[in-house]
Amino acid sequence: MIEKAIYYTAEDLAQRGKDGIPPELISGTHLIYSSPATLAFNSPGAEGFGVKRAGLSIPDSVMLLVAPGCCGRNTSLISSMREYDNRFFYLIMDETDIVTGRHLSKVPDAVQEVCDSLPKMPSVVMICITCVDALLGTDMERVCRKAEEKVGIPVRPCYMYALTREGRKPPMVHVRQSLYSLLKPMKKKGTTVNILGYFSPLMDDCELYTLLRQAGVHKINEISRCKDYEEYLTMAEANFNLVLNPEARPAAQDFEEKLKIPSIELTRLYQTDKIESQYKALGAALGVHFDDSNEKAAAENAVERFKNTYGSLTVAIGECMNGDSFELSLALVRYGFKVSEIYGTINAENFVYLRRLAELSPDTKVFANLEPTMIYYDCSEAHADMTIGKDAGYYHPDSPNLQWNQDIQPFGYAGVRWLFESLADVLGGQKGETE
Repeated sequence: MIEKAIYYTAEDLAQRGKDGIPPELISGTHLIYSSPATLAFNSPGAEGFGVKRAGLSIPDSVMLLVAPGCCGRNTSLISSMREYDNRFFYLIMDETDIVTGRHLSKVPDAVQEVCDSLPKMPSVVMICITCVDALLGTDMERVCRKAEEKVGIPVRPCYMYALTREGRKPPMVHVRQSLYSLLKPMKKKGTTVNILGYFSPLMDDCELYTLLRQAGVHKINEISRCKDYEEYLTMAEANFNLVLNPEARPAAQDFEEKLKIPSIELTRLYQTDKIESQYKALGAALGVHFDDSNEKAAAENAVERFKNTYGSLTVAIGECMNGDSFELSLALVRYGFKVSEIYGTINAENFVYLRRLAELSPDTKVFANLEPTMIYYDCSEAHADMTIGKDAGYYHPDSPNLQWNQDIQPFGYAGVRWLFESLADVLGGQKGETE
């Protein structure tokens, strides 16, 4: 019996190649350990943007959660949040519903009751269903059509199917498609662009906004910044989409097929030279030359100020944060810091970062958050001056921690600058507490 947390070094994994990732590091190949990662991975209502909160990104929308009481319980915390007050409603399933599917005939009447209870008609009713209906094989599209006929407004499904998280279309991919499914073809405006991928906006001072305006873009749409339903509908006028999160790719494909809006994909990076290269490629695609020298310099100055103050620290990095744990690890190593441990999920896309990391820091240990042997993890076997990510903070409770999982999204040079300013704030606070 193994009583030690399984890990592989970066060098080990690079030698195995992206097609040889050990099954211990792939969540779908074993039982899941209920680590802090499961709060975000397995329980969408617990924190951040899970299916339920994300499904309410459309302005003036409401949600009907159809679920057993145990599945609906964790929504109570979200429904108490000010911005979601009077936007969550519940249709509780009993044992007979679960066995027979009887609850489905109740959904249209429940939607009608929700609409009648509100002072004004919502823009759309999102129906959130759980793994129970996944197992029952519910045709929720048909149920939603019946509800639409009854109330005369759009009704759309949100699949909170944890069972599909390893599949081709996991819940957070599908909910993005649902959010934009209400858009209808409109005349295109060459000076308008949509940003897809996140359910909350980029930081206000993100240089991406400035660069797009350099390219002649006058209106930048983000679903989180739409003031009302009418403004949301104008996303169909965009000349192109910028996709910032790979989970939005199927939604972007829908835009192209149904609305004839093409897309360009950008990646969240913390390596300033790679950010520069990405913006050059974006500029080439748009036929402009971006001047991002000041923004790049500001980000690099923030890194240098941090290093001058705190030296070359050793960091442990988790995946419950706003970034790819392997890309961020590579960035920190290239900036002159040490990364002792990574708690993350390896895939074909981020393997390129791991391969480069193996060249620069071959002994970095890689753990899988959800692997059952993590119950035996012993932090005394590794050093970390500080940690990034809620999960990393859990494994090293005595080290200063930056959770880095706020709703407002870091991106580009501004994201790098904000990261190092936040790290300095954490370490400065820790120093103040000990003085």
